[in-house]
Amino acid sequence: MDGEALVMGELSNGALPAGEIGVAVRPVRGGGGVRWWQGPLVGFDLETTGTDPAESRIVSAALVEAVGGVPVRTTGWLLDPGVPIPADAQAIHGISDEQARTRGRPAGPAVEEIAAALCERLGEGSPVVAFNAPFDLSLLDAELRRHGRPALAERLAGRLVAPVLDALVIDRAVDRYRKGSRSLQRVCEVYGVELLDAHEAAADALAAVRVAVALGERYPGQVGELTLTALHERQVDWHREWAEGLQSWLRQSKNPQAVVDARWPMR
Repeated sequence: MDGEALVMGELSNGALPAGEIGVAVRPVRGGGGVRWWQGPLVGFDLETTGTDPAESRIVSAALVEAVGGVPVRTTGWLLDPGVPIPADAQAIHGISDEQARTRGRPAGPAVEEIAAALCERLGEGSPVVAFNAPFDLSLLDAELRRHGRPALAERLAGRLVAPVLDALVIDRAVDRYRKGSRSLQRVCEVYGVELLDAHEAAADALAAVRVAVALGERYPGQVGELTLTALHERQVDWHREWAEGLQSWLRQSKNPQAVVDARWPMR
């Protein structure tokens, strides 16, 4: 992005207030030009009814556009998923059945808006940042099919859903032997990223962007100096290697029939 960026915040009808809105920023320039982590990034996150991307429904969603980790526009949605929100899911994101029914948008039109906004950014070449991208992108695709809407690949005229930056995949690859949790909260602690209001879609989306920026800064040779195309392709390999390793370990130690999906960024 050249010059200053000043974009007023958007909140769709029934959306959750989220993020910092209307901030003017100027991307950082280095001697070798602007690295991907210094330029525009689009954080994407869903809060849902469950953990199965094929069956769960979207309850809230956010797109957070940022430059160098500074948010310039936040777009959020609150949906009525059309099914009861399980108590354990409500306990995580704090959205009740009553809130979703009375304040949420009908799922079909809202899912269409989310997909259209996401594909518009991808079509412009803006990198979409997520934390565990196969969950969010595959769940959105499943919702589109559920409501008879075009899938993400169809909207992109058959092109790959790219470029995608998955902060979880990158962190596992560059610091593979670090012990402990790989939750967004814990990864934020590792990279010094403040996460306020965890499991609120806009907060998580912005945190994923800031972790990606931190990864780009900390690991220039492995991550920060790569082109977006090269980094996207590298993540395909990194995720496959991780999945194959985990599957092998599970089959040897716990379940001989274990299967870990190696596809990325879509299942």
